This record gives sequence, C-alpha cells and structure tokens, in this order.
Amino acid sequence: MARGKLRIYLGAAPGVGKTYAMLSEAHRRVERGTDCVVAFVEHYGRPRTEVMLHGLEQVPRRQLEYRDTTFGEMDVDAVLRRAPAVALVDELAHTNVPGSRNAKRWQDVEELLAAGVDVVSTVNIQHLESLGDVVESITGVRQRETVPDEVVRRADQIELVDMSPQALRRRMAHGNIYKPDKVDAALSNYFRPGNLTALRELALLWVADRVDEYLNEYRSEHRVSKIWGSRERIVVGLTGGPEGRTLIRRAARLAEKGAGGEVLAVYIARSDGLTSASPKELAVQRTLVEDLGGTFHHVVGDDIPVALLDFARGVNATQIVLGSSRRKAWQYVFGPGVGATVARESGPDLDVHIVTHEEVAKGRGLPVARGGRLGRARIIWGWGVGLMGPAVLAVLLNTVDLGLANDMLLFLAVTVAAALLGGLLPALASAAFGSLLLNYFYTPPLHRLTIADPKNIVAIAIFFGVGMSVASVVDLAARRTHQAARLRAESEILSFLAGNVLRGETSLEELLERVRETFAMESAALLERASDVEPWTCAGRAGFGRPLQRPEDADVDMPVGDHMALALTGRVLPAEDRRVLAAFAAQAAVALDRRRLQEEADQARTLAEGNRIRTALLAAVSHDLRTPLAGIKAAVSSLRSDDVAWSEEDQAELLQGIEEGADRLDHLVGNLLDMSRLQTGTVTPIIREIDVDEVVPMALVGVPEDSVELDVPETLPMVEVDPGLLERSVANLVENAVKYSPKGRSVLVSASAIADRVEVRVVDGGPGVPDEAKDRIFEPFQRYGDAPRGAGVGLGLAVARGFAEAMGATLNAEDTPGGGLTMVLSLRAAGSRPEPLEAGRDSAEPERQTLC
Repeated sequence: MARGKLRIYLGAAPGVGKTYAMLSEAHRRVERGTDCVVAFVEHYGRPRTEVMLHGLEQVPRRQLEYRDTTFGEMDVDAVLRRAPAVALVDELAHTNVPGSRNAKRWQDVEELLAAGVDVVSTVNIQHLESLGDVVESITGVRQRETVPDEVVRRADQIELVDMSPQALRRRMAHGNIYKPDKVDAALSNYFRPGNLTALRELALLWVADRVDEYLNEYRSEHRVSKIWGSRERIVVGLTGGPEGRTLIRRAARLAEKGAGGEVLAVYIARSDGLTSASPKELAVQRTLVEDLGGTFHHVVGDDIPVALLDFARGVNATQIVLGSSRRKAWQYVFGPGVGATVARESGPDLDVHIVTHEEVAKGRGLPVARGGRLGRARIIWGWGVGLMGPAVLAVLLNTVDLGLANDMLLFLAVTVAAALLGGLLPALASAAFGSLLLNYFYTPPLHRLTIADPKNIVAIAIFFGVGMSVASVVDLAARRTHQAARLRAESEILSFLAGNVLRGETSLEELLERVRETFAMESAALLERASDVEPWTCAGRAGFGRPLQRPEDADVDMPVGDHMALALTGRVLPAEDRRVLAAFAAQAAVALDRRRLQEEADQARTLAEGNRIRTALLAAVSHDLRTPLAGIKAAVSSLRSDDVAWSEEDQAELLQGIEEGADRLDHLVGNLLDMSRLQTGTVTPIIREIDVDEVVPMALVGVPEDSVELDVPETLPMVEVDPGLLERSVANLVENAVKYSPKGRSVLVSASAIADRVEVRVVDGGPGVPDEAKDRIFEPFQRYGDAPRGAGVGLGLAVARGFAEAMGATLNAEDTPGGGLTMVLSLRAAGSRPEPLEAGRDSAEPERQTLC
C-alpha cells in the first residue's frame, strides 16, 4: 500500500488561523468529491472555527479516564477502520493522555500515513523540538509539547499561515482567540509585539530553509547547473594565504546586507603541487568563518577556476569573493590568473568581487590552471611544434646549404622542443617526420626515400634515437611530477581528515558531507548489515539524489570490512581516488562506532546513576528506617510486658513515641517513593488552574502548632500547577525549615505576585547555607552541615525541586535577611503559557520522544 501524504499548516503562534485554513481546505476537497473526515479538531470555543466543522464528518473520539478526569483523544483504530482518503488531525505536537495507543499524536499520524491515509495537520513553530531553547530565550516559556523536526521536514507539503503581530493582537483583543478574562494576561505576556515578531521571523526562516532543501533536491534530480538566485550565497575562494581573513570578513558584510545570506568559504587543493597552504592559517580562517556563521569546505580540483565555479554553481551561489592576485607583474606572462579567469567564465548569473588586500603583488598567487600531466595548452603546442616545426625548418633550409650535420642538429632541436612542450607522443611524431624530411631533402640521393651512404643511415638512426630518448625523459619527469602532486593532494586531504578528528568533528553525517564535497558527488551513504543474508540498512547519509538500498546500486562503493560499505552516487571515480576514499570509509566506520559507544556510555552513565540511587536507598534502609522501627518495637515490647505496671502517663508517652515513629516512617517511605518516581521519569503532572491559598494550608498539616506563620493573600492570581505535587513540595520545604529553625522562632510561609509569576517563600531563621552549597542541598541524599543521621535521608529538598520542575516551576535557595535560609518556589500564573489555552485542557507529559 502506498504511503499517505502529509500536509502541514505551520504558524508562528496560536490564533493565526491554522485550524481555520485546514478546515477550509477540507471543505474544498469535499466539494471535489474527496472522502475527507475530521479525525481530531479542537475549536476551543472559537465561533468561526466551530462553524467550519459543520458539514464535515467527524470520527468519534476515544474517552480515557485519567486521575478521575475524562479526556477525549483521537481514536486511531476508528479512523483506520473508516479508511478515509484524507484525515484532519489538529495539533501535531500534542501529548496523548497516558493509556492512549501512542505517547504522541505525531505517532498516531505516522500510523495513518503508513496505512495509506493522507493527513492534513497543524503545528506552531514553537513546538519544533530543535527550536525549544530559542523559543524559551524569546518568550521565557519552555515548550513542554514538542514534535521532532524530522517529522515536519518529511511532510510532502508545508504551508505557512502568516499574520502580522498587530493583526494577531487585534484578534486577541476582540476575543477571537482566548476567553475575555484571559485576554489581558495573554497580551501583556506571551503575545507581546516583540515576542510575536521574533516568532514570526523564526517561522519564516524555517520555512525558507525547507523551501531551499526542496530547491536543491529539484536541481539535483533535474541536473540543473544554471544558478537560480533565490537567496544570496557568497562563496569565498581561499588560497591559504593571510589575505583570507580579509576576504571572509568582506563576504560576511555582503551577506549581512541581504536577508538569509550565507557565506561558504572554500579551499581548493591543487593536484599539480605548485601551491602550498599553511595548515595553521587555514585552521584560523576556518574558525573565523564558522564564528561569523558561515561554513568551511575543502575540495580537490586540478583546474582551480573550473573547480571554484563548479562548487559555486553546485551550491547555487550568487556571488564569489576573491582576493587580488599576489603574483608579481612579470608572472602575468604565464596567463591571466584565477581571478580574471573566474570573472570571464562566471557568466551573467554569478557576480565576482575582486577584493584588494595588503598582500597584493607581494608574491606569486595561484598560477594559471593546468589540466593533465603537462597541461592541455602545452600538449597542443607540443603537437604543433612536432608537426609544423620540421616542415617550416625544411622550407628555411632549402634556401641555404648548412651541411647534413647542421641540418640534423636543427631537426633534433625541433624534436627536443616538441618533447619539452608536449611530451612523448609529439616528440615521436617530430622525430619520425624529421627523419623523413632529412632523408628526402638532404640525404643523397636527394628527393628520394633511399640512402646511398651507410654513414647517413647511422646518423639518421642516432637522430631518431636521441629524439625518442629526450621525449621519454620529459614524459617520465612529467609523470613523476604528476604522481608527486597527486600524493601531495592526498596528504592534504588526509591531514584535513586527521584535523577533523583532533577538532572533535567526528559526527558521521558531517564526515559523509565532507566525502561528498571532496569528490564532487551527489550523495554519500554508509550502509551496513548484520550478516550476508540480512538486508542493507543506512547508518548515515549526506547529499541528495536517489536513496540507496545496497552498495551495488551506487556509482562507487568502498567496502569497510565484511558487512559495511561506503556508497557514493554522481559519477565514477578513477582508480587513483579510491585510496583516499578508503581512508574516508575507514574513518566513517570509526565515527559510527564512536557514536554507538557514546550511546552505550550514556546508557551506562544512567545505569551508574541508578546504582548510586539504589546504594543510597540501601543505606537509608539500613539506618534511617531501622531507627524509628527500633523505637516502635521497643515501645510496643514495653507496653506488652507483664513485668511492669505502666502508669497512664507512661503508656501515653510510649504510644506517642509509637505514633511519632510511624509518622516518621511514613514520611521517609513517601520521600523514597517520590524520588524513585522522579528518577524513572514517571511523574506525570496534571496541570490545572487553582488558587495558592487553597493548596498551601493543606501542606502545613502535621507540622507542630505555632511553628509556622502563614501569609498568603486571597487576592493572588491563580496558578497553573498540579495541586498534589505543589502540596508535597511545600510540605517538604516547610518540614526542612522547621527542622533547622531555632526554637521559639516560627517559619514564615508567604506568597506574592511578581509579573507573570507567583512566588511562594518559606523563610526560616536557622544557620543558613553558604552560596557554594546552595545547589548541592537539592541533590538526593544530601544533608547539610552536622545534621544527625536521624534527621532524615536527605531527600526532602530533592523531591521538592523535582516536583517543582515537573510542573514547570522553579525552586531556589536565597539568604534570609538577618540570618537563615529562604526557599523561593516560583509558579507560573494562569494565562502566561499558551499551550493549555490552545489545547483546551491539560495533558500529562510523558518522557519526551525523539525520532531516530
């Protein structure tokens, strides 16, 4: 069954009209006769959106019970049984209620697509997983519901639903997005003009990058070499000289003038060995271009101008930045140089900038590009001299008689010239042609191809042998030079590869991209399989073009062991390139092994942390739990003893000790269980709006009377928390404060509103904690100072912070003025986060899933 197609409406913020646009598309498809159903769409009480649902078939939702609340989720099985042509699924990043078929809604969508159902969905830019940190830095809100970027990137069509910040705020003010009682809070917090403008730019740039990927794929599939100036891409040609830094900075300034400009610095290693670059200078320039937001590329090319132009056209560049030549004036007799050649051959689509610098004319720059061993121009001149030279010389010698010996020396000179210019074949042709002319015109009998004097036969034979010898020496020297230059180019590539390892650039994808660029291929992939009978799988891929199922489908494949191969598409490589390719293949295998070892190390680190927790739990059980058990057992044994007649006061004291020990055991076991839930990631808060004054007093149950002073005004705004987790957090904080507060001094629990947060402060007058230990006291199984063993297992503060972070709150320690410690629990006020408002309900957030 063919896989379904995914269409996504992407927006910069809630309320821009994604769901409305999706429903409008559904009505258009239904009018065309397409079988279209609503698998899950939430209108959040927006009248215009609700009206758009009329006339569309809706699949009933699946009702799930979770924590005494009923939630409606998309019924994947019902949609699959219905088998529509198109299904509408709102909120792609949504987290399903525990007990659902999948943890995330995008996983539900994957099932529908695999079943051949086309899906139309919606998502906001802040829900993309890779942009979480960026969005948090802009809005101050960490997005809890995310979707892997790869899921959205694989969509067959992405449509941006755009709206200016001013228009969106007007919609908000008119009550078209949120309820009237939440409008003011939303406009003054998340929906501030600056936030909306930044999110809008983020969405536009992300979609532009995706469009650019589509463009590159199209150009690769259709073999389009002509440059399409869709965005400014500036290629900087580097020689490894000190002028490279000036060129990079100049290119960066050019890129800043256009939105979305890119800088690509490229160093082309010559294979003729005539230029050398300083590895240190190249490393400095590489760091500089990366610091300026560009990328560094290292390719091999025999013809510098051709290689540079091919690279520029391959990346769809619009401008090339080159430095003025460092060659001196007399060196221009060898040719116009790279800059002039690139400018002449660039065509109308590429602008070439020649930038002056301090190194102009201080030394030879890039010489004239040459191809082959001796260069195409030299070979052409060699054939011209080898064929035309003897004929011209024969015409000239017919006018003057210099004698046979001098004639042979002159013909020999022409042969040597042909050998020096064109190598072996032009020299052989010159020697053969010259021998015929000597025999015909200057060896008696004249004008006949016969030789009467045997001495002349020896002379012509010597002449032909000398010509062949000189040609052979020149050709051998040219081949040796070419081999040396080739080895030099290979050593530069291998040195660059080793430098990547030393710099830590060992990711498999980056390495495969280097392979593709170095050999000018369309794509590079590392394939592997478990055994000879197993199918090949792709461990990593870079570039574009057709996907590879096995090494035999590639243009070039390099085996790495028995069950791994590096496969490239684009062209067939010569045999001499396979040596360097083998080094890349070996390094790719090492990178893959290193990545897997890193994953195993992370798993081992997690297991080690779990072992540490278990060891600490055993220590807690061995002492901190046995102490109250021993007290309880002693009290019970005393009460049951028939040897002593206990008074009512003594019995009451023993019963009180039993009760205190049981309470202590209950508290310790509760903290241990809570810590275990936090460590395993099974804490699933149910966020809802509630008043602080409803929860905080409940957390004080069990503390000694008159030990806590409560100051929580009823006028505080509501907060978005899990009431149970908030109560446990505050209870642990109060217990810790009472434990360390001096006798006769009560602990103050107060709350106040600051901006879009509500802060709960637990203030004690104890000894306090120095700044360097304030973070350490929140670690599990930590006691500060000389706290006795019986004071607990050191989990109270760790559990409090863990619960706070699970709710999206923060918990920090501050100094109390006059001495002591103040715990500050900062909670999010209702209306300061867009997800619950947009989702229409609160859902549990299981451990975040990532797509491999």
